[in-house]
Amino acid sequence: MIENIILFKYGGNAMTNQNLKSKILANICSLKDKGYQVVIVHGGGPFIKETLKIANIESEFVDGLRKTTPEAMEYVEMALKGKVNGSLVSIINEMGHKAVGLSGKDGQSVLAKKHMHEHKTNGKVELVDLGQVGDVASVDTSLIELLLENNFIPVITCIASDKKGLDYNINGDLFAGHLAGALSAEQYVILTDVDGLRLEKNDPASIIHELKVTEIDRLKEIECIQGGMIPKIDSCKIALEKGAKLARIINGTVPEQIASLFENKEVGTAISTKF
Repeated sequence: MIENIILFKYGGNAMTNQNLKSKILANICSLKDKGYQVVIVHGGGPFIKETLKIANIESEFVDGLRKTTPEAMEYVEMALKGKVNGSLVSIINEMGHKAVGLSGKDGQSVLAKKHMHEHKTNGKVELVDLGQVGDVASVDTSLIELLLENNFIPVITCIASDKKGLDYNINGDLFAGHLAGALSAEQYVILTDVDGLRLEKNDPASIIHELKVTEIDRLKEIECIQGGMIPKIDSCKIALEKGAKLARIINGTVPEQIASLFENKEVGTAISTKF
């Protein structure tokens, strides 16, 4: 078992600004100099949107989830693996580190299963087929650990195949949470565009700095956790239940927060089973 793994989930609009992207990656990679092993998992919604638009493929959403047809899946992979992954790897290599670009398909690191979405209409729940949208069925960390042992930085995007070889696009947060748990990460860090989970959505001063996993359901009930924060918190819960030691949500648009993760400062929202 490899120790001192920090897994970062990187995505969203913080990926579209080149200058910010370089600063974020520099801060992440600086942790290697402090003796940590670094793994980066990424999505790339803005790039998928742009690629599908260029290809003239209409996107249909159900409860915020993109339906993914076989035709769309080809372009989703092109955006995530070709454009986003390749760019991150190039920047990290340019900084003097050794990055390797992967998806869940490589080495069968992640095995997928089809996601059937439960959609509520007028109080009734119906199952909606979203096409090639998947969930994580299982994780095999052997390839990732082999890369870490040899001083590489794995950069992994959230695509995986099922047992029959059919490809799926998986929610990047949930994908990252499963990997962080399977790797028994020291910390699982989600980079988002706010300073953490707020008790009051519009009050920056109401950040919850420490959150016990057992409090998550109550915060969902009072709609403190809503929208795009739901899969992020859910992924933290998955990571902790499956073996990660600590999960944290921080502001990726303030790269300095990454460097201060290990300086005994209150950074973002820390989530644990032990608080």
